[in-house]
Amino acid sequence: MYDDELSTLDLEAELQDPLDSLDVPTDTAGVQADPEELLVMLQSPTAQQRMLAARAFCELEDERAVPRLIELLEDPCPLVRVSAAYALGRNFAAIALPPLIQRLTDWNGYVRKGIVWALGNSRAPEALDPLIDALKTDIPAVRLWAASALAQMTHVGYEAVVAAIAPLIEVMRRDPIAAVRSNCAWAVGQLCRELPSNVVYATAIDALIETFAEDDDLGVREDARSAILRVGDPRGLQTIEELEQDGWF
Repeated sequence: MYDDELSTLDLEAELQDPLDSLDVPTDTAGVQADPEELLVMLQSPTAQQRMLAARAFCELEDERAVPRLIELLEDPCPLVRVSAAYALGRNFAAIALPPLIQRLTDWNGYVRKGIVWALGNSRAPEALDPLIDALKTDIPAVRLWAASALAQMTHVGYEAVVAAIAPLIEVMRRDPIAAVRSNCAWAVGQLCRELPSNVVYATAIDALIETFAEDDDLGVREDARSAILRVGDPRGLQTIEELEQDGWF
């Protein structure tokens, strides 16, 4: 669907908190990180200044920045757009949800990754379908973070949890990138912890057991195993014990 510079994964970089790579400044052009000064910098005619100010709001929370950060999602500079996306993830407001969702069409993979992270932090029901679409159709780095973002549906409610599980299982089984499958296994485990013992729960546990037993990648199998252990499902624990006794893992 997309063809841009973020088409392959640097696993060490992609698995860390996205904000770790933003190098949020504590001092910008001699100005201390004062919200009043940073709000002015968001309006700067210089892209570098707009970017630095947006990055600062990845750490600072100030609702006054939200309208301008929303505007910066349309900035011609992709570095400004991605910084604004992460800043809105930290300073989320309901009015930011529609423009964030709309920005998922951005040509730049780094921007879409930031949007997905912000949508996960929003913990909003409206973010569910866009995150599922990103999980299924976007490039590997965005799919990876969409899986993690869908785990936030535990804060939305039962229906959102149920809706997120099926696509996560599908991608966990078929995605060609092991890191994406691993994140799906982690997310499925997180969602299972919020489910009653019903058919959806049983299906999810079956999928984690299948991944533990059959995935070609050792890291994915380990993450599926860890997910089952965190859930504490008796049937899953018994299967792990039996397979390990047989020398499978």
